[in-house]
Amino acid sequence: MSTSTGFRSTKQHMLRDNKEYVSQTLMGGLSGFESPVGLDRRDRLRALKTGDIGFVHSWDINTSVDGPGTRMTVFMSGCPLRCMYCQNPDTWKMRDGKPVTLDAMIKKIDRYKDLFKATNGGITFSGGESMMQPAFVSRAFRAAKEMGVHTCLDTSGFLGHNYTDEMLDDIDLCLLDVKSGDEATYKKVTGGVLQPTIDFGQRLAKAGKKIWVRFVLVPGLTDSEENVEKVAQICETFGDALEHIDVLNFHQLGRPKWHEMRIDYPLEDQKGPSAELRARVKAQFEAHGFKVY
Repeated sequence: MSTSTGFRSTKQHMLRDNKEYVSQTLMGGLSGFESPVGLDRRDRLRALKTGDIGFVHSWDINTSVDGPGTRMTVFMSGCPLRCMYCQNPDTWKMRDGKPVTLDAMIKKIDRYKDLFKATNGGITFSGGESMMQPAFVSRAFRAAKEMGVHTCLDTSGFLGHNYTDEMLDDIDLCLLDVKSGDEATYKKVTGGVLQPTIDFGQRLAKAGKKIWVRFVLVPGLTDSEENVEKVAQICETFGDALEHIDVLNFHQLGRPKWHEMRIDYPLEDQKGPSAELRARVKAQFEAHGFKVY
């Protein structure tokens, strides 16, 4: 239904009854985390810079989605990109997250460490863009490594300059979103530039870190043979660090959030890729010797 402002709206009862929307919106909530109290704006900014607090959207326990084994995925608030197909536009603004102390985060990881070890799982920081809060995430990773817990960073790599080489030491795996291989397409899809993603992936490879590349396949947007070929060429520069490529099919699960937030959704009528298109793209990557999921 269109409104006078041009935005589409989704009725509240539709959101409440849509299990997919609920799972994507609420995820794990923020149960079990205590927000710091008594901090004014200056104190919070200082604590954010040092990593004593982080702004968190939500967290979840999942399997085989955000890295190997059973994982605690923490969705950080704040993102510099504005991807046309973003599933979580409610994570774009850092101020919309809840401030969580580093101590509370470490205690949460410690609570699940036995589960992680039993399932070869671990902790994943996602977003939003977790690299917007490098001090908090890297300190949590350091604590996790001291517990023997596997660590995974889910990122576009766009803010790779925020991470020092020392911070990279505590990353076991990176889920790196290579959103396009073509500069113009990357700009259209995200509003950003591509080169930082390439640079960060190459830094990870040089540091001996494992990489899983993620590529979202959107018909008519990211699916051209030329664009896919350029993504493959970028992936080749990561060498043996790249374990596989995940080709993620575009879907509309995030659309209700755009409606609820009254943000004009640019892919309102976009369809997902056909079986034939998926097979072609998979074959393109495999022709370069990559394992593709």
